[in-house]
Amino acid sequence: MELLDTVILFVHLLSAVLFIGGSFFLWLVVMPLSRQLAPDEAARTVLVGKIARGFAKWSNATLLLLVVTGLYNASWYLAGASPLARELLEIKVALVGVLVLGIYAHGLYYGRKISRLAKAGDVQGLQAVRKRSRPISYLNLALMVAILVVVALMQTMS
Repeated sequence: MELLDTVILFVHLLSAVLFIGGSFFLWLVVMPLSRQLAPDEAARTVLVGKIARGFAKWSNATLLLLVVTGLYNASWYLAGASPLARELLEIKVALVGVLVLGIYAHGLYYGRKISRLAKAGDVQGLQAVRKRSRPISYLNLALMVAILVVVALMQTMS
């Protein structure tokens, strides 16, 4: 493996840690603690929305880095990969595609709707939209874990 390959692999792994770790931090730490910081549903949603927008700047950059460095890494990985490792890479690419679609569709549709309802102080509307959007968020987190499992399997195949 050349130095450039190693550096790009490192950037890829660091981006994955920041993206996935940040996503789980939001759900495991920020969301539960936000109830203590702002007991009012609308105020809490505004607070979490600001945090999420700040994270989005970083997550968009890391997601772009993940895709670009992932494509580069695939170019040298495929050269020595077994047929099973190639299939696992195809599964990983498919999962990443579904994840990217899920993240941006969720953010564009539910994120904007939740922000509007919070600004209007519509607590019932917020609760109803959250009830529909939460499973998609959990699915996105599950996809991140599935991608990590596939990557671990890929490492055992190479």
